[in-house]
Amino acid sequence: MASVSTPIVQADDLGKTYGSGETRVVALDGVSVGFAAGELAAIMGPSGSGKSTLMHCVAGLDRPDGGTVTIDGVQTGGLDDRRLTELRRDRIGFVFQAFNLLPVLTAEENILLPLTIAGRTADPEWLESLIGTVGLGDRRHHRPSELSGGQQQRVAVARALVSRPAVIFADEPTGNLDSRSSEEVLGLLRRAVDDFGQTVVMVTHDARSASYADRLLLLQDGRIVHDGPAGGSDDVHARLRLLTDPAA
Repeated sequence: MASVSTPIVQADDLGKTYGSGETRVVALDGVSVGFAAGELAAIMGPSGSGKSTLMHCVAGLDRPDGGTVTIDGVQTGGLDDRRLTELRRDRIGFVFQAFNLLPVLTAEENILLPLTIAGRTADPEWLESLIGTVGLGDRRHHRPSELSGGQQQRVAVARALVSRPAVIFADEPTGNLDSRSSEEVLGLLRRAVDDFGQTVVMVTHDARSASYADRLLLLQDGRIVHDGPAGGSDDVHARLRLLTDPAA
């Protein structure tokens, strides 16, 4: 695992507000955080705490009002829209709650889509290993409508991994899945870290999902109020209870 002093992703003093006057909302209030290579980090917090805003700003999907973000040695603030798009395509993988698969493409074509857009071809051995890892060898030529929700999300995980990005951001990746499919997808993200040395940053509201992580960050009112080992789901629940009821 890489040293925390040389993170793959580093955010410093991020600020983000929405609205103005009486409707002004501070979504991020001077947040600084880094994510190391080979780490699975879970971000949690009450509704409106800023967790999704933090992910969107760090992942280059939204621009902060202040502060800096550096991904794999590249500071995103100085990039124009085209170069930022290229950075997201080449160095970032995304897994969303909605699977975001193209319905006209097969599972394999959806997995290969980031490389296809970039005009690159996949290493055949890597592709076969990846399809085997996500357990889709017999479904690779099926379209999304012919796959279960869990299978579609496994396609999305493989798509995020195919370009071997610097970091994968997963936004509520199990939000639309039953418990069995959730465990399969979380197990894949865990394997991506343990077997491939991937960095995964996951926003979740689910304590069970967070227990798969190495590290738990809790946000409240746009600030990080806890950053430490995730522990088991009971530990995560206890941390969350302290946020909503400090006397608990």
